Amino acid sequence: MYPRIDFTYLSEPDMIAAGVLDAGRCVEVCEETFSLLGKGDYLMGGANHNSHGLNIVFPKETTFPNMPVAGPDRRFAAMPGYLGGRFDVCGNKWYGSNHANMEKGLPRSILTMMLNDKDTGAPLALMSANLLSAARTGGVPGVAAKHLANKDAEVVSVVGCGPINKACFTAIMTQLGAVRKVVCFDLFLDKAKEFANWAAAEYGVEAVGVDDTEAGFRGADVITVAASRLKPLFFKDEWIKEGATILVSGPFNTDESFLTSARIVYDHTSLQEAYVEDAIASGNKDAYYGSVIGGPFFRLIDAGKLPALKDSTGLGDVVNGEKPGRENSRERVIFIACGMAVFDISWGFDLLQNAKAKGIGQSLNLWERPSQG
Repeated sequence: MYPRIDFTYLSEPDMIAAGVLDAGRCVEVCEETFSLLGKGDYLMGGANHNSHGLNIVFPKETTFPNMPVAGPDRRFAAMPGYLGGRFDVCGNKWYGSNHANMEKGLPRSILTMMLNDKDTGAPLALMSANLLSAARTGGVPGVAAKHLANKDAEVVSVVGCGPINKACFTAIMTQLGAVRKVVCFDLFLDKAKEFANWAAAEYGVEAVGVDDTEAGFRGADVITVAASRLKPLFFKDEWIKEGATILVSGPFNTDESFLTSARIVYDHTSLQEAYVEDAIASGNKDAYYGSVIGGPFFRLIDAGKLPALKDSTGLGDVVNGEKPGRENSRERVIFIACGMAVFDISWGFDLLQNAKAKGIGQSLNLWERPSQG
C-alpha cells in the first residue's frame, strides 16, 4: 500500500560524468525549453506562475545574535517550477550565496537541485547544481546567439571574466563558426588576461585581455555581458557597432538612445512582467528596478518610451516562429536573460536520464514504508 521510495543522488563528479559540461547539448535542451515557454507548457512560483523565486534577504541589523546580517551577494533563494513536454517533472533549485565564501576557499554560490514526481511529490533526484546552473545560464545566451546573432560574426567580446561568462562564452561558441578574435574585459586585468589565454588555447583564436570598458564593447559583433553586481557596468550607445548582438546575463546600464533604437528580445516576457509586479509590491519600484537586470528596460516602459512587455518579443516566440528575431544584418539586437528555474529542471532532467543510462550516481532510500505515527 505504501511503496518504497528511492531517489538518485548525483555529486559534482557524477554530474560531470553525466555530461553537465556538454555545452552544445545544453544549448539544445535550453532551446527545447524556450519552445515550451513560448507555448505556455510550464509553471513557476508565485500567484502569477512566473516568479523567478522566493528570496531570503537578511537585514542590515538584528538583535538576534545568530541571525545573519546583510552582505554582498548574501541571500538564499528557492526556485521551484514545473516543465511539460517530454520532461513532465517538477523541481526546485536551492540557492545559497555569500560573497564572503571566497575568503573560505568556497564558490560565491552553493547550489543543489531536486527533481520530484509531479503527481506524488516523491523525490526523483538530488544533484549538485553549481555546474548545472552555470551551464544552463550559458545555454540560454547560446540559444539567443543561434537565433539573433549574425552568422558571420568574427569578433566576440566577453564582458566580465568570471565562471558564469565562461559558461556563456562556451555555449555561444557552439553556435558561431566564424569567430577569429575574442576581447576579454574585466575590472581586474589579470582575470581578463587569464580568460584570454584560456580562450586562445581552447579555440585557437586571437584573444586579448583589457580593463578599459570601451575596449570591451567597441567593434564587437557579439557581446556577452555577465559582470559583477558589486560595481555597476555602463556602456555607451556609440560603442556598439551596426549589426552587433548583445547577450545580457548580468546587471548593466546604458544610454537611453541605445535601448530605444535596438531590437529588444527578452528571455520570457511573462517573467519580466512578474518582476514589475514584484517591484510595485515592494513599495519602492525605482529601487527595485535598480536591483534587477531588466531595470533599465522597465523604467523606459513606464515612461512610454518602449513597448509594454505584453507587446514585446520573448525568445520562445522566436524559437517557435511566432515572432521575428533579427530581421536584417544591420540592426543592433539586445537580449535580456534573468534566469528561470525551468532551465535548471530541463537540463537536470536530461542529465538524470544520462546518469541512469550510464549507471552513474548513488541510490538513496527515503523509506521502505512511511511511518504512520
